[in-house]
Formats: sequence, C-alpha cells, structure tokens
Amino acid sequence: MSGLKASVRIHRRISEIGKHAWNDCVPQGSAYNPFISYDFLDILEESGCAVERTGWGPQHLSVCDEDGQTAAVMPLYQKTHSQGEYVFDWSWADAYERAGGRYYPKLQCASPFSPVTGPRLLTRPDVDRDLARRTLLGGALTLCERLNASSVHVTFPNEDDWRFLGKQGLLARQDQQYHWLNPGYGDFDDFLAALSSNRRKTIRRERRDAQAAVEIVSVTGKDITEDHWDAFFGFYMDTGGRKWGRPYLNRLFFSLLGERMADDVLLVMARRHGRWVAGALNLIGGDCIYGRNWGCVEEIPFLHFELCYYQAIEHAIRLKLPRVEAGAQGQHKIARGYLPTPVYSAHWIADPALREPVRRYLDQERASVQGEMDWLAEEYSPFRKED
Repeated sequence: MSGLKASVRIHRRISEIGKHAWNDCVPQGSAYNPFISYDFLDILEESGCAVERTGWGPQHLSVCDEDGQTAAVMPLYQKTHSQGEYVFDWSWADAYERAGGRYYPKLQCASPFSPVTGPRLLTRPDVDRDLARRTLLGGALTLCERLNASSVHVTFPNEDDWRFLGKQGLLARQDQQYHWLNPGYGDFDDFLAALSSNRRKTIRRERRDAQAAVEIVSVTGKDITEDHWDAFFGFYMDTGGRKWGRPYLNRLFFSLLGERMADDVLLVMARRHGRWVAGALNLIGGDCIYGRNWGCVEEIPFLHFELCYYQAIEHAIRLKLPRVEAGAQGQHKIARGYLPTPVYSAHWIADPALREPVRRYLDQERASVQGEMDWLAEEYSPFRKED
C-alpha cells in the first residue's frame, strides 16, 4: 500500500491536477459516478459556470504519495452565496449575520448544481483510504481557517463518507429524495405488475395520453447533435427561469458535455408537429441513471412524468441498472414508483456560537426526516402490499 506525503495542495482549477491523476481517484466500473468525474467538473469550469465570477471559486485539494503522484483529491469550492447546492443553510447564514457574524465565504465540497449522491473524499485504490480522507479533511479545515471562512460543507456524500465525516466531528444532516429501484425487472410491464391495480391503471393512462400527444426520441452518444442541444437549452432556460430566476448552466456547458461526455448522456426529447417541445437530460453512471434537468415550451398533460420518470425506468431496465435517481424534491414521484431514500450532508462550523444551535437543530431534523420517510413509504407506496 502506497504511503502519503503530509502536505495538501490547493488548486484553483481542476486542470492543474490533470485528468488522469483525478480519475485515478474516482471509482470506476459499477461505482462510476459521472458527476465527480474530471470531465464533468472541468466542463463546469471551462464553460464559466463554476468559477469565481459565479460564486463557485475552485479550491480543489490533492494529496500526493511518496513518489509525488496524486493519491487523493477533493472537489472543493469557495462560495460567496448558497445557491445551486440543494442543501439549504440560508437560515443559518441569516441568523449568524443578524448576530454580527460573517457567514460568507464558506467552503463547499460538492458537485456543483448537482443534488446527486456520490463519493466526495476521493482516493486511489492502493492508498490507505482513511488516512487519505483524514488528510483531505484536515486540509479543508486548515484552508477554512486561512480564508477566514465560516464553515466547510460536504453535500450529497455517499453514506460511507458521511459516517466517516461524522466520526471526525462534522455535524451530520439527513434529507430525502425519491429513487426508483430495479430488483431485476425484465421490462416495464414487470414493473407495473408489482404495483397496486389502481396505480398500474393510472400509469398506463398517463403514458398512453402523453405518447399520443408527441413523438418521443431518446438519443445518446454520437447521435446527440447541436440541434438537440439548442432545443434543450431553450427548454432549460424557460423552465429554469420560472423556477429559480437564474439558471445555473449556460449554452456552452451543454456543447462541451456533448463533446466530452456524450456516452454518459441520455437525452429524452419530445417532438410535436415537427417541432421539439420538451426534453429531459439524464446522465448514465455505472449503476444508476441520474435525472438532472427538464424543460418544455408547451404544457402537455403527463409529459413530464413520461419523459422524466417512465422513460428513465425503461432505459434502466434495458441497461440492467439497479437504480434511477430523479433529482431533488417531489412527493408526486412516489406514485410513479420512486420511494423515499435518505441523502446526506456533513458540516463543520468554526464558531461554537453557531455550531451548537445548528447541532441541536440537526439532531431534531434527522429524527423528523426519518419519521417522514417511514410514513410516506408506508402510506403512499404504489407497490402491492405483499411486495
């Protein structure tokens, strides 16, 4: 097992670390997660979406082994706001600043604009993993002190990283999303057969009405064209502008995504009378389809459910993937077969005057979230009770 050097390096661009060095630390195969791949994070920087100007200033960390080769990395950003994170700490910031503190800047370990669970403390397989993770975390806390930042936040880590961070003294937070699980269905009808008769009838009706109204086209890899991206960006801007006020991603991001990660992209588009009217963007991981963005320029009944949920399920079954993650929020997903699933974050707050009340709040919140998840799964699950 390779030894580590004690020093931690800070990088203002992921390109300073390099693609091969970064990806050597990213899990591959069935554990591959495109949202923490070098290409995805570099595209966000190259397109100008996750840079200092937008309040996402890269401060990525790396640790080298005894031979000077990169052994562990951490995607880290200096934030001047709390937008694009999907783990909400605005109330903490407001309370701290009303009390005379300064909440920003803060440090954020995350995949920007992506509420997707994945590893956050990335280590090469041949190094001491816990030592490497402790070294990365120590570097982040030291940087927090040097920058006079208020806090370090690790959002959407996998459960293993989350539990590790809790043992290191970070405050543990839990929330929920809605994920679809594939126990080995042969086709969509197998999935429907597992549902209650009422839900089965409802989903068939929704699919029939949506498919009768539009032509649905799924494209991936080299079949994705700039025409597809032009149309999808229009949907994204229209829907994002209404929901968030200022969409996070620009047109260049989507072109670069198509150039560099096309095989990881599943774009599901709807066409009506020869015109693109809606689309859903998914990324394909080693064991999951991740639903990310959706938009439309015509309101068509049930089309959102068809493009975002049912098409993703069909593709997951075809690709034999065990899971679909459909993004943040939305209890309506339960009726479509997406059940409550825990998601996590971990938080280091430098000032004890803020840290202790946040700790008490999170202790209560975790119990409340778990209770709600149990209740939703019991009361609203669309699956037959015997299943």
